[in-house]
Amino acid sequence: MAKIRTELKHLFLVSAVLIFIISGCSRTEEKSMRKVVDVGFGSELEAKLEPLIQKVIEAYALPGMAIGVITENKTAYARGFGYKNINTREPITATTLFHMASISKPFVATAIMQLIEQGKIDLSAFVTTYLPYFKLADERYKEITIQQMLSHVSGMPDVMDYEWDNPVYDEGALERYVRSLTDRKMRFDPGTKFAYSNMAFECLGDVIGKVSGMSFADYEKKHILDPAGMKESTFLKPEHLPENWAAGHLKSLISVAWDGYPYNRMHGPSSTLHSNAIEMCHWAITNINRGTFKGNKILESSSYDVLWKPWFETGRGDSRNAAVGLSWFLGEYRGEKSVSHGGGDKGFNTYLTILPEKAMAVVVLCNYIPAPVYYVTTAALDVCLGFQPEEFKPPAGVPVGRTLAEKGVEAAVAEWTSIKKERAKEYNVSERQLYFFMNSILELDRVKEAKKLALFYLNVLPEQDIQRIIKMARSYLKRNPENKAAPAMLEILEEFQE
Repeated sequence: MAKIRTELKHLFLVSAVLIFIISGCSRTEEKSMRKVVDVGFGSELEAKLEPLIQKVIEAYALPGMAIGVITENKTAYARGFGYKNINTREPITATTLFHMASISKPFVATAIMQLIEQGKIDLSAFVTTYLPYFKLADERYKEITIQQMLSHVSGMPDVMDYEWDNPVYDEGALERYVRSLTDRKMRFDPGTKFAYSNMAFECLGDVIGKVSGMSFADYEKKHILDPAGMKESTFLKPEHLPENWAAGHLKSLISVAWDGYPYNRMHGPSSTLHSNAIEMCHWAITNINRGTFKGNKILESSSYDVLWKPWFETGRGDSRNAAVGLSWFLGEYRGEKSVSHGGGDKGFNTYLTILPEKAMAVVVLCNYIPAPVYYVTTAALDVCLGFQPEEFKPPAGVPVGRTLAEKGVEAAVAEWTSIKKERAKEYNVSERQLYFFMNSILELDRVKEAKKLALFYLNVLPEQDIQRIIKMARSYLKRNPENKAAPAMLEILEEFQE
């Protein structure tokens, strides 16, 4: 699972669901409508953006999406597309809750800033000041500060296994997780390099709990979510998936509904916010207003000078992620200052971009991975800014995967070869797309598909990529010794190696 999250950092980010909410419209009224569009700019968004979104959904075989758009500091458009679950085919609306994945992190930073304003936390203080039991297998852990954790420069490693298949739900889960880190080693001296760490944010969530005297989830609900008009949003999940929540989907050779769910209370701070398109628009407005939503002050305006200060350059060579603030990624889009964060977990992809100086924002939610959420985000921003969205090229891996599932290896090889040689300008053609087939097939433990995919790889990938896949499959099998799909794939690939 860690591999999926790592790969996500290098791919498109996710999907879209749009339904505009008119002020004063009750939830019952909203649920009865397929969509509500603002008279004015929302209509323009509908006309220009929806055909593109429908094309994206079809090209990626997405189960569903949701999108919310802020212009002139108000919700201009929001809508849901597709289904919560492709098996039940219940439609997504703007109030359908999605697993937000790493978009959870700015909510952690906001809570830390609240406690700083109250004089209960010092940004430059060592983490051990607040968590005396925090300890790693490296003396340098004593030098890690709150700010370094928030800016991903702590030197801490990342989470390798989120244990989505073995979730815990009790309030003590977060502290137990922090106490379990004593065998983890540092990657580098604190404050010297940028390296994304979900683990650090679990520790920050525990800091919030200990300093506030509340559980992390309760603190977020009382002091951030509710005041920001996010009454349905939560960091918690009951054991059974509620009716209005989207189910996660994976890309096997075709889109497949996952019968599990990416939840574990020990990973709440880094990953388990659940929200919807409408309430994420409320969150965007709160930040555009520098901490205020409909008269509710969540942060002092001056705190944004700290939150959105470029604390460290990411070195990613990416204009949208040029630097990191306190959890937020800082950059620009079309010459406008941007603050953003994306998320990707098993079954879900999300993206949020705010252009604070334009009072504009877009959030895209998708119950599928991998999904082109960043593309949909920028397309919506382009419409709002008066630009023509960039041409969309469908991924070649989607039709090829479908052909492999339905017609077999020979037909899929022929289609992949034809696309690369004759239709490369029509498609996004990248061998990297094919790695997601393997990850999902192994996660779903589909033996027949694993064998088909191994034979397909042997026909289309260069030897160095096949060696990489062998290494990845071996690593997966080591972590999941009861999995049957991995050895089935390895048997075929390793025959080639010999």
